[in-house]
Amino acid sequence: MSNKNYNKAKVLIVGAGPAGLATAIQLKALRPETEICVIEKGAELGNHNLSGAVLEAEPLHTLLNSAVPGWQENAEAKEVLASKINKDNIMFFLGRKISFNIFFAVRLAKMLRLGFGQMLHNGDYSVSISRFTKWLGRLAKGLGVEVLTGFAAEDIILAPLDGSNVGQKASISEKHLTGRDESNSMAPAVLLRRSEAMGVKLVDQGLDKDGNRQPNFVEGETINASFVVLAEGCDGLLTEKFIEKAGLRRQSPQLYSVGVKELIKVSGEQYNKFSCGRVVHAMGFPLWTPVLGPGMFGGGIVYAGVKEHLSVGIIVGADWKYCDFNPQDALSNFKEHRFVKQFIEGGTVVEAGAKMIPEGGYHAIPRDPETGTIGKGNVLILGDSAGFVNMLKIKGLHNAIDSGMQAAKAITETFDNREMAALRYTELIDKSNIAREMKSAMNFRQAIAKFGPLQGMPLSVFGRLLPKFKIEKDYEAMTTARYRLRGSREFDKDTFTATAATEHREEQPSHLTILDSAICKTKCTPQLNSPCITFCPAGVYETIHDEVKPANPSNCLHCKSCQRKCPFDNIRWTVPEGGGGPRYKRM
Repeated sequence: MSNKNYNKAKVLIVGAGPAGLATAIQLKALRPETEICVIEKGAELGNHNLSGAVLEAEPLHTLLNSAVPGWQENAEAKEVLASKINKDNIMFFLGRKISFNIFFAVRLAKMLRLGFGQMLHNGDYSVSISRFTKWLGRLAKGLGVEVLTGFAAEDIILAPLDGSNVGQKASISEKHLTGRDESNSMAPAVLLRRSEAMGVKLVDQGLDKDGNRQPNFVEGETINASFVVLAEGCDGLLTEKFIEKAGLRRQSPQLYSVGVKELIKVSGEQYNKFSCGRVVHAMGFPLWTPVLGPGMFGGGIVYAGVKEHLSVGIIVGADWKYCDFNPQDALSNFKEHRFVKQFIEGGTVVEAGAKMIPEGGYHAIPRDPETGTIGKGNVLILGDSAGFVNMLKIKGLHNAIDSGMQAAKAITETFDNREMAALRYTELIDKSNIAREMKSAMNFRQAIAKFGPLQGMPLSVFGRLLPKFKIEKDYEAMTTARYRLRGSREFDKDTFTATAATEHREEQPSHLTILDSAICKTKCTPQLNSPCITFCPAGVYETIHDEVKPANPSNCLHCKSCQRKCPFDNIRWTVPEGGGGPRYKRM
């Protein structure tokens, strides 16, 4: 973006997370003269990044060894990557007191070459993804990448329909035409192909709550680009709009999980007892108890942070059926389990947050039905936006970074033939470790969604031998059943939201919309008691004068759980003004 012209870039990357920044860093290594712009809706780098987080080293090392020689001697690198995992526990919790270490079963599965054997973390980095992202951003800036924070994009602009290329197909199309998602009515059997994406439209700023222009109104500009890289993270707004506009399809619906996490300051004695370099993943209570219930997919985590801090969280599949379930209640139960409580009792929650994770796997990757491309033309879809999370490992950061490197290579190779970028990117992905991992776990999550944890987890051992199950979307799973472990005390969402440091300009239009309030009144509230009020981690939704409303949009953590879990698919999330949302520092 020469002369600070923010209206045009050769390569525009939407989202300054690991995937987007990896693309920028790798591309600068391959073509240093390329103008690259990364836009990020958060106020600062890392503000909207939350994860466990366990990071496999190899993709990161491959990226930085080529792009930033000597990076390992950098003081910030040593600080961000200071914690290497040397103690890996896989636990099963039965009730509030009993726990079993089942790590031996994972080791056995690895010996037998079963999918569960991938769930090993020794030698990986345990990182704060917020700090990790900020560090990558600094590296990218040092290479000459323009990284702009507080820039929120609301739409992707496609060129007019080009009738000359209707019905054309590319060489890899046959591999991906089987098993189409017939429920996706927006994509006809024969698609009119758009020639290319022209750029993205930024959100308007300076509107009041009713959408009227205030004196400080600034119309959202359009940033034009030759290549558009979508790396927004899970359920990205522009990604989903592009999927619809370009007619991409998923063979199976994307499945999500909701994760809530707290960073807890504990005593030195407790931290030493837990030990630095240790990670704990726990199944069972409070999400799944065989036969008795509840019966949800997911589990809890405890990771050692730095300087007497422990990360404690719960991740639960968003296909839960309980209309009164709140993942934060499950987190409270998890923290009260005897095994966990010994390490955190008396501690102080210093930061908290929530996000969704894409769990649908290989069959949920959005592809062009004609060519099989992950994206289309000059638009590439990366990382969590594409759904590159390996649920057998419970990890996706390494795949996000790897996808960024593949995107950079594809752009380099198609620099003068940009309409072939998505095709080349997909060829590189399909030959990479990303594809091998995604294929190895392709039926894992679907088997559990179809049959539940008790039957689905052992069945998933057969992996790729299983058929592609027809499954429902997450919001369709909700029933009138109740979560039997819900306590009598309401979770303190106000304090949780305060520790996420979330904020938005109060006078702007709400970025959360209930499409049809009559559905809330006549169906959702009488049948299910308005679940969004319960499960929203930030307390955005309230009943006001007998009507459910997004009464507190300024509390929003941008997790988008409401959009994917409203039982009547009646809520939509769009982007607020740039700089709004959580302000994570160490998550």
